[in-house]
Amino acid sequence: MTEIKELRADSSSPLFDKSNMLYKEFPSDFRQIRYFTLLIVQSAPLEIKEINLLEQQISEIIKNAVKHGNNCDLNKKVKVWYAFSASHAHIIVEDEGPGFKDLEKWNEFNRKRLECLYDQNFEQLGAYVSFRTDKSDNNDGGNALFAALEYWNGGFVYNDKRNAVAMLKKFPQKRHGISVDSE
Repeated sequence: MTEIKELRADSSSPLFDKSNMLYKEFPSDFRQIRYFTLLIVQSAPLEIKEINLLEQQISEIIKNAVKHGNNCDLNKKVKVWYAFSASHAHIIVEDEGPGFKDLEKWNEFNRKRLECLYDQNFEQLGAYVSFRTDKSDNNDGGNALFAALEYWNGGFVYNDKRNAVAMLKKFPQKRHGISVDSE
């Protein structure tokens, strides 16, 4: 089986360096998540070919901060630092909540889910469709985190308190019509 990507907490990660990043702060208003996302994505360069996926990923991260971190408390803020170029997207999202306490449980759940997929054990896979905690509602399932680990190919890491997440997406660069890895 290939290496399993995991969520991790490391405040010292270089992904938490906010130098030269733009900054926005939003109230925890669930109804405005799409608007907040568009305010951030509008500064991304047109060369980014995956703009819709990028927008979806940023929206999910902000939604998690609003809903799970700040419990939609309008008095609590979501802070977002961001930087875009044709070669990368770097985002940091921080809420005022207690942090993602079930990070290790999520990693174990994901490991078992991936083992079932790898082993083609579809009977047991049904138990790993949706990650739930005692605070989950019917619309929660951890699916955004499964996608985030795949999408953010330059890293996806929480701070030590687990109430902030930093992520980096490296976009392939084309030179003379040939795709090359990002710097």
